[in-house]
Amino acid sequence: MSPAVLSLLALIAALALSMSSRINVGWLALAFAWMIGVYQAGMRPDAVMAGFPVTLFLTLSGVTLLFAIAETNGTLEGLAHRAIRLARGNARVIPPCLFLVACALCSVGPGAISTVALLAPLAMAVGQRVGVSPFLTALMVANGANAGNLSPFSSVGIIANGAMAKAGLVGHEARVWFANFAAHVLVAGVAYVWLSRRPAPTARSTADQATTLPAVAALTPQQQLTLGVITAWILGVVALNMNLGLSAFAAAAILLVARAADDGAAVRGVPWGIIMMVCGVSVLIAVLEKTGGMDLFTSLLARLASPSSINGVIAFVTGAISTYSSTSGVVLPAFLPTIPSLVERLGGGDPVAIALSINVGSSLVDVSPLSTIGALAVAAVANAEQSRVLFRQLMIWGLSMTIVGAAICQLCAGVLARW
Repeated sequence: MSPAVLSLLALIAALALSMSSRINVGWLALAFAWMIGVYQAGMRPDAVMAGFPVTLFLTLSGVTLLFAIAETNGTLEGLAHRAIRLARGNARVIPPCLFLVACALCSVGPGAISTVALLAPLAMAVGQRVGVSPFLTALMVANGANAGNLSPFSSVGIIANGAMAKAGLVGHEARVWFANFAAHVLVAGVAYVWLSRRPAPTARSTADQATTLPAVAALTPQQQLTLGVITAWILGVVALNMNLGLSAFAAAAILLVARAADDGAAVRGVPWGIIMMVCGVSVLIAVLEKTGGMDLFTSLLARLASPSSINGVIAFVTGAISTYSSTSGVVLPAFLPTIPSLVERLGGGDPVAIALSINVGSSLVDVSPLSTIGALAVAAVANAEQSRVLFRQLMIWGLSMTIVGAAICQLCAGVLARW
């Protein structure tokens, strides 16, 4: 069996395992890359290791360390509490407020998983007090976090933009973020209009509801310093074009030297599993490219669609896989690098539109309780019966997003790519 076929089978096996088990497929991908690259393709070990994405690793490590510090010392939690209190307990205003708070927090860096883990317990408690259903609360928090998840400062945005850069698609960071944001605003808006028609189970006045919201403590000096350093970091990246990852390490170092957080707790808060999953799959993709397996992979994808239907088809395929697999760790690193070859095999298609379709299609389904984001929302519901109901509701919603995402991308991805 040729190295190209073996490398493709290894990628398919990694995708299948990511959908059927909790094993970190990054380790398996590294093992596959070594065995196939060295012992089948005749590559030197150094050539296999050259596929390790050093720049991506340092960028993800720096950004996630910085926001792990902000999460460890309570800065993010304090901001979330303050933002939710702006709604003053109004049951009609709380859901949009949850969406905006989750989107804003996620956009500046911590990522959707950390944002939902931070907000979901608070949001469920507040929603219960003011009469917002757990289903609507979960959709607002999860979709809000996902809406900001592809910002240039978010770990998933870094992964998506890095994978697109490997495919020769650079300078599209704003378009990537906006396409994902707009899609989640659309589905969250539909959910809000549909679910808000149901009467709230309580009938307390706005003033009474406001008194049930948790009190908010003043920010400590360490939290104020953290907020100031992160703000300066964002301004430096945007206005001065500082390197995203290295400047994040510098900001984190300032906070650790100033004892704004415990360095051990901050390091434990970095999602090393996801980072190594992304890097391991990237090494396997590099071997796939060198052995010719990428051409076989894109040939299989090209058989599923035509140039006119590829946006919807690729959104559906990546959405279906992402329902059971890791969007950031497996789907984006595996599919985004295939775009140039896929367009060539199809004989047409807009590479940017296909990239946007992969990003949006794989993200919309992440409210499923089989994903970490959906599971965190379900875990935040204390009542066992309500938790079971919410699991079923989010499962149906998440699976339906494979079709909804495909329709949105088929209709809009081309327009956004040319905008």
